[in-house]
Amino acid sequence: MPDAPTAPDRARTPLLTLITQESLDEDYQHVAEKRAADGDVGRSSDGRHWIAATVVAAFGLLVTMAAVQTSAGSGVADANRESLLRQIDQRRDQSAALQGKIVSLRELNVGLQDSMAEVSDTERATTNRVDRLAAVAGYGPVTGPGIVITVDDAPGGQAVQSEDLALLVNGLWEAGAEAIAINGRRLTASSAIFNSGAAINIRFTPPLSPPYVVSAIGNNKTLQADLLDTSTGLAFSNEADALGFRVDMDTEDQLTLPKATLRDPIFAAKGTANRRPEREETAP
Repeated sequence: MPDAPTAPDRARTPLLTLITQESLDEDYQHVAEKRAADGDVGRSSDGRHWIAATVVAAFGLLVTMAAVQTSAGSGVADANRESLLRQIDQRRDQSAALQGKIVSLRELNVGLQDSMAEVSDTERATTNRVDRLAAVAGYGPVTGPGIVITVDDAPGGQAVQSEDLALLVNGLWEAGAEAIAINGRRLTASSAIFNSGAAINIRFTPPLSPPYVVSAIGNNKTLQADLLDTSTGLAFSNEADALGFRVDMDTEDQLTLPKATLRDPIFAAKGTANRRPEREETAP
């Protein structure tokens, strides 16, 4: 079997060496042609070799510097690439950690919203119960249907006394009144109706003056009849008839009674305190 043809020297020569040699050959040829044209053929071969060596050395220096710069640039590029890769990994880890925090915060937010809803419901229920208790106790304004009873002194005769108003008020409580006021002053379970000289007082000052307008919130269809069914209500009716008091009763579809003040004294002249029946307040 015949041997494979040997590649020419040019094919086996490294590219950089080949470029250098060809460049030098072209330079030699150019210099020789120039000298022949100028008639400078008498220079010695040593001079030509010295020039060639200088050119080769300079070209080699340039090639070496280019190689060093290329290698340095490659190192810097590799270092920058590794740094960028590290930063990408760090940012990816930070992003994953932040995503986990976002999920945790969302779950916490949902839990807080549920808790806030429960607290809001409890607050509303508590507020409603406080309002109901305040209305029942007399320390909250109330609005509703009811009756208005106006009591005045007998013409040229007997004046209305605190005992008379106490009978009427106690009768209204027993008949189912939910709130009562006299001349716009709200009564509570501890309010006292008493005489101070000739004047009737509820909270010491200022005294009440006739006519006495007793407003009671309750069922305006039955409250008048229920009042006369109570012992104290019947006693007031008999007393008013006997002494000639002027009494007018009117039904109202809507009454608004103010709240009582906290300075309401716990005091009553003997036999004149109005007593509201105890009622059990149930939780909502």
